[in-house]
Amino acid sequence: MANRDTSTRTSAKVAGLATQDNAVNRGNLSLLGLYGPEDSLTALVRLPSGRTRKVQRGSRLSAGRVVAIDAKGLVLRSRGGTK
Repeated sequence: MANRDTSTRTSAKVAGLATQDNAVNRGNLSLLGLYGPEDSLTALVRLPSGRTRKVQRGSRLSAGRVVAIDAKGLVLRSRGGTK
């Protein structure tokens, strides 16, 4: 009988934190994460439709145009304002 490798199992605490109910408002644009070099970050967002998309500065979304991405998040310009 082969030994089970438990080193790759997700602990109950981590699994619980990673699977919280209602952690993402499914009706809104949600920032899932940031990656890449600090001077040209890419963001992974979840669209209200449920699809995910990689965006960079200049990308267009239904919520507006991405005008900035930094370690704190991303900035959208829509209807003359930013959010």
